[in-house]
Amino acid sequence: MINRIHKDHINIMQLLKVIENKIALLRIDGNIDYRLLKSITDYLKSYADKYHHPMEDLIYAYYLKYRVVSDQVANRLEEEHQQLSELTKELDDMLSMILLDAIIPKHIFIEKLETFVSKQKQHLSYEELSILPAIQASLTPDDWAHLSLQWKQKEYQDPLFGDSISDRFKTLAEYINQV
Repeated sequence: MINRIHKDHINIMQLLKVIENKIALLRIDGNIDYRLLKSITDYLKSYADKYHHPMEDLIYAYYLKYRVVSDQVANRLEEEHQQLSELTKELDDMLSMILLDAIIPKHIFIEKLETFVSKQKQHLSYEELSILPAIQASLTPDDWAHLSLQWKQKEYQDPLFGDSISDRFKTLAEYINQV
């Protein structure tokens, strides 16, 4: 389970780099493919919010139940997941509006993208440097076996980075493989 989370983090970082490249193009008045950005938010809503974060939340809830941590640390991960979900939805809504020919001032759109990337990176860093090492050091093989039994999704295919790429994400996958 923890390896799946690490792999997902690497994949999400790839998507954030795509967004950063698009921000750079926007800054110099370059043309960007808004559908590509929309694919990223669709992926994060359909995969990260439905599989990745719930897996992290399950592991973290188990960790908190059996290990002593401060209230501030205990609440932070769940709050960040909620905040990231809201930021993803807001960005997704903005992209939907742009694709329907709504006029969004470029500086507002760039600011939304930068905030999104910044918050995502801060969150991934917090998990990778603080939370996951603490969990790995603390949980036993029996704990992991118990968590595996609790995980309701069992095996699921990543529709973008998995063995079989969903038609919905083929263009994004091709773009990522070219970069």
